[in-house]
Amino acid sequence: MQVLGILGQDAGALCSDVIAQLDGAVAVIETQETIDQTFNDPHNTSSDVTTRYDLADTGHWRASGENHSVVDILDELSTTVDYTLVIGASNARIPTVLLETAVTDIDHDSTHVVLTAETATAIDTEDVVTAIESAEPHITLSTLIDRVKSSSDADRAGAIATFTGRVRARDSDDDPETVRLRFETYDSVADDRMREIESELSERDGVFAVELFHRTGIINNGEDIVFVVVLAGHRAEAFETVSDGINRLKAEVPIFKHETTIEEDFWVHERN
Repeated sequence: MQVLGILGQDAGALCSDVIAQLDGAVAVIETQETIDQTFNDPHNTSSDVTTRYDLADTGHWRASGENHSVVDILDELSTTVDYTLVIGASNARIPTVLLETAVTDIDHDSTHVVLTAETATAIDTEDVVTAIESAEPHITLSTLIDRVKSSSDADRAGAIATFTGRVRARDSDDDPETVRLRFETYDSVADDRMREIESELSERDGVFAVELFHRTGIINNGEDIVFVVVLAGHRAEAFETVSDGINRLKAEVPIFKHETTIEEDFWVHERN
């Protein structure tokens, strides 16, 4: 699922223009607060929306309300729609279009701000569509499980094994707490290598499908980083291939990790 945030007084109008150019099922998430409240109150850090979904006549899902985080909604939508546009969530770490005349409490140099303009009419809608199409997709473990289940060999499979890697706060009680990790890659090199590993592992006897995914950007402690999912005939092949998949990903895929603890910041490969 491709995701894009839009911040500004004209966010709703721009959202409608973008939806008209997207080919696929589209969801819209709107924050509980009004746009004015969200952007003018620097103490407002809520980005909650409800679990209530409405399906408009156009076939687009809409969610609004309270008591559910934007990330929770994105996770739930990730296997059911192709695109999600998020309006008014200034604290969500997602690719974002910033209509800056209405926004004063966001870092304009933030890495997740992909486009800026004074108003919705001052931005080319095609550029916004390109931004959402080229952004890193929102992938969950459920997304990858659904993918392997769609394999043409699924009727021969008796096992699905998975691995999830997450950001740990510390290795031991004496370690300084890890606040966040930031992962960076060179263009498409990492993705290309993961696709090669998937292909090679899928050629094993009894293995029918393999999916690897590694998030990039900033990931806070407690959040998921990497997934490996294997569809196989039996559990032995599934477990072995999951283990080999994560080991090969860590050894062969060029992904660079920057760690921020409560005491310092450093690139892990330089420290090692």
